[in-house]
Amino acid sequence: MKILGIDTSLRSTGYGIINATDKSISALDCGVIKNKQKLTHMECLYRISSGISQLIELFKPDEVCIEGAFFYKNAKTAMILGMARGAALSAVSKFDLPVYEYSPKSAKLTVTGTGNASKDQVAFMMANILKVDHKDINDDATDALSLAYCHYHHLKNRLKVPKRL
Repeated sequence: MKILGIDTSLRSTGYGIINATDKSISALDCGVIKNKQKLTHMECLYRISSGISQLIELFKPDEVCIEGAFFYKNAKTAMILGMARGAALSAVSKFDLPVYEYSPKSAKLTVTGTGNASKDQVAFMMANILKVDHKDINDDATDALSLAYCHYHHLKNRLKVPKRL
């Protein structure tokens, strides 16, 4: 099974694709869709949508998971994050793939054993699980990998999988 994890933001959307079998799990690819500050919001949204579409066409994941929306004190920040999330979900919808949502806390808990883990702790654990060097992976990509791993963990251990979006 191939799982695409997506950690959205307007300027740096992380992605991570894992391949999981009964006996092993490995990272197929991870990285970020970077958008420079000089780009308009519309240009950023287009690049996020196009980037996610290209990843799906290239890796053909079976399922997708995305970071759940959470509350911000700053409404403008929440709206911008919502737009980025919408661009990613719009791209996924073209491929009719099942999409699941996990909170950052759930992914951290699954990967490290605590929902309050730091980004460094998540990166260290994902590197150990996937046998890669965490220094080579951007924080947003690590977060995306942790979402994909969280989904795999829920499926493998027959834990409650969130309702499909």
